[in-house]
Amino acid sequence: MSEKKYFGTDGIRGKVGGSLMTAEFALKLGRAAGVVLGRLSPSNTILIGKDTRISGYMLESALEAGLSSAGTNSLLLGPMPTPGIAWMTSSMHASAGIVISASHNPYYDNGIKFFNADGEKLSDELELAIENEIDKDFATVSSEKLGKAKRVDDAAGRYIEFCKSSFPRQKSLAGLKIVLDCANGATYHIAPQVFSELGADVTVIANKPDGLNINADCGSTHPQILQEQVLETGADLGIALDGDGDRVLMIDHYGQVIDGDQLIFIVAKHLHKNGKLNGGVVGTLMSNQAMQSGLSDLGIDFLRADVGDRYVHQLLRKNNWYLGGESSGHILNLDLATTGDGIVSALMVLSVMIKEGKNLKELADEIPLYPQVLINITVENAKTLAQHKDVVSLSTEIDKVLGNDGRTLIRASGTQPMLRVMVEAKDENLAEKYASELVSLVNSLWKN
Repeated sequence: MSEKKYFGTDGIRGKVGGSLMTAEFALKLGRAAGVVLGRLSPSNTILIGKDTRISGYMLESALEAGLSSAGTNSLLLGPMPTPGIAWMTSSMHASAGIVISASHNPYYDNGIKFFNADGEKLSDELELAIENEIDKDFATVSSEKLGKAKRVDDAAGRYIEFCKSSFPRQKSLAGLKIVLDCANGATYHIAPQVFSELGADVTVIANKPDGLNINADCGSTHPQILQEQVLETGADLGIALDGDGDRVLMIDHYGQVIDGDQLIFIVAKHLHKNGKLNGGVVGTLMSNQAMQSGLSDLGIDFLRADVGDRYVHQLLRKNNWYLGGESSGHILNLDLATTGDGIVSALMVLSVMIKEGKNLKELADEIPLYPQVLINITVENAKTLAQHKDVVSLSTEIDKVLGNDGRTLIRASGTQPMLRVMVEAKDENLAEKYASELVSLVNSLWKN
C-alpha cells in the first residue's frame, strides 16, 4: 500500500495557517471527499461538525464549498462531540461525516477527520483515494449539479438522548455529586444536560468556550483544577472530557486521577462477572502492564494494538470483541457506540458503581497500576533510532531483567518528530533507573 501524504493516525492535523490547515487546502479536501465519499450512499450527503476552536468557522465554510463543488450536499451540525458526529452520520443515513477538531491539542492546531456511513473511521484505501483526488486539478460540477447546504438545528438534542439511552433505564444518578470538566470544548452544551437529566447533582467547569480556551489548563489533559474542585466541593467524583469529547478521565473523591486503563478494567471486570463481556479486551502498546496482568488473573484475553483508537477498533472488529481503548481515556465499547465516546464511557463506569454499590476509589483500587516513566525526546530521525541495534539490545536486556514485573517500549510518535521512551516496573526506582539508561543511550546516538 502507498505511503499516505496527508492523513496521519487520526485524520489530517496541523497548525492553523500551516501547509494543511488552511482554507485553500480544506476547499480541495472537501471537493475530494465529495468525489470519493459522496456517492457511497444514495443520499449523497456529508455531515460536518466541529469543536469550539475559532478556526472551525474558516474550515467549515471551506469544506462546505468544496463539497458543493463536487455536487455533494452538506448538513452542518455546528459544535458537536466527535462521537456525536459519528452517531449522527449513521443515524441520518449520510454518506460520511467530517469532524473539524484537533481533539486534545491547543486552539492554534486543528484537524479534519472522517467517518464512513456506518460512523466508523475510514479505511486506508478510502483515505488514499481522497489523497489522490486532492492532488488533481480542481474542478467544479455544472451549476444544476452543485451540492446544497443546510444547518441541523436539533443535533445536540438528538445526541443528548442517545447518550442517555446508553445508561440502564431502571437506574439513576440521583444522590451522586459530580464535578464535570468540559474542556471548553464540544461537549460544553451537551454533557451537563446528560448527567443532570439522569439525576446527578452536577457542578460544571470549563464550559464557556471562546474559540481560544479549548483544552487550556482544563479537560482530560489538565485535570488539576478538576481535582481541586472535587475536593473543595466534597463531590463523589469528577469527570474530565477532552476538547472533542472522545476521551474521559475520572477523579475519585480523594482527588486521584483514574485513567483509561483503570476505567476499562473496571468495566471489563463487571461485564465479565455478569457474562456480558463478549470476548476479550484490546489495549495498546502503551497500556499499563497491570491491566494485562489483572485481566489475565480474571481469565480475560487481552491484546495490544498499535497506538491510536483506529487500531484498537480494527483489532476489536477482527476478533468480534466490544471493549478496548487507551490509557489516555479513549475508550471503545462497540456494543454502544462506533467510536470512542467520553460521555458514554463515563456513564458505563457510573453504571458499574451503582450496580456494584462501590465508590470510584474502591473500584479503581482493584487494579493498582505499575509505576510508568515516559520520556519524550525531540529528534528528527525517531524511527531510525527506535530500531537502532544498540537501543533494541538494551531494551531487550531490560525486559529480561524485569520479566513479568515490567516492560520497556521505544516508539516513534506518529504525529510529532519525537521518540517516546517508556519503562514500567512494580518498583518505581527501577523504572526511573532503566528509563534514564535508555534515554542516555538515545541521546548519545543521535547527537553523534
